[in-house]
Amino acid sequence: MRNNRTFTGVMGVLLLVAGGLLLLQNLGIFTPTISGAIWAPLFGLGGMAFLLVFIFNREQWWALIPGLTLLGLAVLVGFGDRLGALGAAIFMAFIGLSFILIYALHPEFWWAIIPAGSLFSVAILVGLSDRGKGEVAVGIMFLGLALTFALVYVLPGRAEERRWALIPSGILAVIGVFMMLTLGGLINYVWAVALIVVGMWILFRSLRAQR
Repeated sequence: MRNNRTFTGVMGVLLLVAGGLLLLQNLGIFTPTISGAIWAPLFGLGGMAFLLVFIFNREQWWALIPGLTLLGLAVLVGFGDRLGALGAAIFMAFIGLSFILIYALHPEFWWAIIPAGSLFSVAILVGLSDRGKGEVAVGIMFLGLALTFALVYVLPGRAEERRWALIPSGILAVIGVFMMLTLGGLINYVWAVALIVVGMWILFRSLRAQR
């Protein structure tokens, strides 16, 4: 009970400070640089407050989600100019990490794997796009989503009740491979190799028939 009152008090103070800062920012008193320098630690404190809720009471697993989300937001706001698109990727990875921790603590919450895998897949897409590999990254994202649903099926427990996960996994895997081959320019090599293989097979059958 005491921890709950402390958390409520801390969050109340942080919200008051955030509201005041937002008002001053809208009035044009703060420059964007100063605003970023203020918002980043504020988001970080908010994230730490939620994580402390979880640390003091492990049953409050939900606190991991806003806690790590706010920490990721602090990184994005504080270092976004330097990190570029990688900052957004890190932000989404922080959120995905919260769901991984939830599943690690409560294996019965198999559903947490879906948002975790989805967020990490999108994080990879954003991170690679910033490095001129956006076309291949689209395929990797779909393959990551396919792997996510495959994990849902193979996780310990009643796998027969999660057999449905194989359907989206297979569809996403096919789309991912197709996107990588097409957008990555590899489809031309695939066609070339396929023609060579078919030609060799026809030639082999022809020579064998002459014997």
